[in-house]
Amino acid sequence: MAADDGPTPGSPADLQPEADPEQVARTILLRRLTAAPRTRAELRKDLLTRGIDEETADRVLDRFVDVGLIDDETFARMWVESRQRSRGSARSVIRQELRHKGIEGPLAEQALELIDSESERDRAVQLVRVKARSTRRLTPDARARRLTGMLQRRGYPGGVAFSVVREVLEQMGDDLDGVAMPMDGE
Repeated sequence: MAADDGPTPGSPADLQPEADPEQVARTILLRRLTAAPRTRAELRKDLLTRGIDEETADRVLDRFVDVGLIDDETFARMWVESRQRSRGSARSVIRQELRHKGIEGPLAEQALELIDSESERDRAVQLVRVKARSTRRLTPDARARRLTGMLQRRGYPGGVAFSVVREVLEQMGDDLDGVAMPMDGE
């Protein structure tokens, strides 16, 4: 038995007028934007996945941009602020996340300018201070490795991670003499 491509002739579904693709696209976009802000690229991909043709998708997306319902610049700024504040992510990680969401080039770099080197380092210090509390029972060497790894997984460059960990642990009274801290003296 072959699969049918449409509703059964004469059924209520068959008697319904075919949906307007632009209206379907608008409905999809409004539902997606109600859940959370999204980038134009994310929404376009979603429309194409749901069977909306490229021309219709681009026309509806352009209209949403024109009326301010889609704003990649605002999205990028909000994303950068949120990721640095809530997760303590470094610029390199946030840059990758923005690229994954379809925001690249000057727009991404402009948003990333919200994080200067000093504020990025300050956030790293905060993260290490919080995490250091749970590592008190470890040897200074293991503690330094664990804290450095935590920062590097969040995208902090090695030199920043090592210097921040050394600074915080020394402030907490750890004796780091003899602890091999990579990049010391570089």
